[in-house]
Amino acid sequence: MDSKVRKTDAEWLEQLGPDRFHVLRRAGTEPPFTGELLSQKDDGTFVCGACGATLFGSDAKYESHCGWPSFVEPADEAAVTLRPDTSHGMLRVEVLCSTCESHLGHVFDDGPTDRGGQRYCINSLSLGFEPRA
Repeated sequence: MDSKVRKTDAEWLEQLGPDRFHVLRRAGTEPPFTGELLSQKDDGTFVCGACGATLFGSDAKYESHCGWPSFVEPADEAAVTLRPDTSHGMLRVEVLCSTCESHLGHVFDDGPTDRGGQRYCINSLSLGFEPRA
């Protein structure tokens, strides 16, 4: 059984609106230090802003001072898909939601070394937040 979420661009645009559509479905980036989840410190779960799939736990979030929400690891390795990204003349690793294949951000090897060394740099517009009950 295929658990992927598949929609047309028109359906995604109607659901997400233009700003979220640009980031999630067109691999855009929100301006740094503007995302509403950048300073989110409550206990809970960060979910995909397109399909609601669980992506990151609040315990994995940390302040990297890069301008976007940063995480040391996904809630489950299968929650995200990583793929090479050579756009903008750079070699980076893109992070996608495994459920709907929406763009989330990028992962870098400059995270906290005591927590695995990864920095999942994720657009706030790519996420939703569900507080723990």
